[in-house]
Amino acid sequence: MKRLDPASAAARNLASGRYVIRQADSAVLAQVHVSWMRAAGWNPGRHDAETFIAADPAGFLVGELDGLPIACVSGVRYDNSFGFIGCYLVQESYRGQGYGLAIHEAARAHLAGCTQGGDGVLANVAKYQQIGRVYAYRNTRYQGRKEPSAGIGCAAVVDVRGIPMLAIEELDRACFPAPRWAFLASWLHQPDAHGSAIAEPNDPTRLRGYGVIRQCFQGWKIGPLFARDPQTADDIFCGLVERIPEGDTFVLDVAEPNANALMLVRRHQMTEVFATARMYTGPFPQMNLDWVYGVTTFELG
Repeated sequence: MKRLDPASAAARNLASGRYVIRQADSAVLAQVHVSWMRAAGWNPGRHDAETFIAADPAGFLVGELDGLPIACVSGVRYDNSFGFIGCYLVQESYRGQGYGLAIHEAARAHLAGCTQGGDGVLANVAKYQQIGRVYAYRNTRYQGRKEPSAGIGCAAVVDVRGIPMLAIEELDRACFPAPRWAFLASWLHQPDAHGSAIAEPNDPTRLRGYGVIRQCFQGWKIGPLFARDPQTADDIFCGLVERIPEGDTFVLDVAEPNANALMLVRRHQMTEVFATARMYTGPFPQMNLDWVYGVTTFELG
C-alpha cells in the first residue's frame, strides 16, 4: 500500500510543524471543504456544512501550511465497522508534494478498524488501488429538468418529517452499511430541502420508501432515495420533483447494480452526467442495493 514518502515536502513539514492537520468545525467546513467543492464544480448543497458535520464531528480534516489551508478531506466514522472518505481536495500548487496523501492517511487513521468506502472518478481507479481500495461498482449521476406539473400526485406520499424516526432508521439501515441517526436527524430537517415518504398501508410505523431533495448552489440533488419496490421509488421521486420550481435542474446518483433505478431515470428521460467508482478497503459491507435508487451523497456515502 502506498505510504507518505519520508523525504517528501509534506513529511518534512509535518515533522517541523509547518504543516498541521487538524479537525474542522462547521465554520471551517463551510469556508474550506464546501467552498472548494463548489469551486471544483461539485455543486454541494447550500447547507452541507451544517448537516455533514453531524455525521461525525471529528471526521473532517483540514491541512494548513504555515496557517494557510491547502488540503481537506473527510473520514466519517459511522460506527466501529464502517466509515467513508470524501471531500478530498488539495490546492493545485501543492499537489504532488505529499500533502494530499498525508491528510488522506490521517483520515484513514481515524477510520482504523473499519471498512472504508469512497466514491472517486473512474480515471483514478488505479491510483485508489495503490492505497488498498477495491472496485465494487459504478454510481452514475443523471440530470433532469422540472417540467410543467400535471398536478397529479400519489396520495400515499407524505412529508417524511411526520414519520417516526425509528421507521426511517429501519429502512435506512437496510440500505446503508451503518447506523447514522444523528446525521439523518440533521439531514431530514435541513432548510431548503423537502423529504417524502410512503408508509405501509396497514402499518404506518413501517416505511415502503423515503427520499430527500435539497437545494444546491445550482439546482437540486435527490439523495437518498430508498424504496422497497420500483413503484414506491417512482412515486417518491415524482413527489420530490414536484416540490421544486418549474425549470430547475435536479440530479439523482444511481447505484448501477440496481436495474430498476436505471429504468427509473430512463423513464423520466434523465441524462447521464458522469460516473464514479464505489470502492472499499476491507470487507464489502452488506446492504440491499436493490432498494438504493439514489445515493445520499458522493461525499458521505
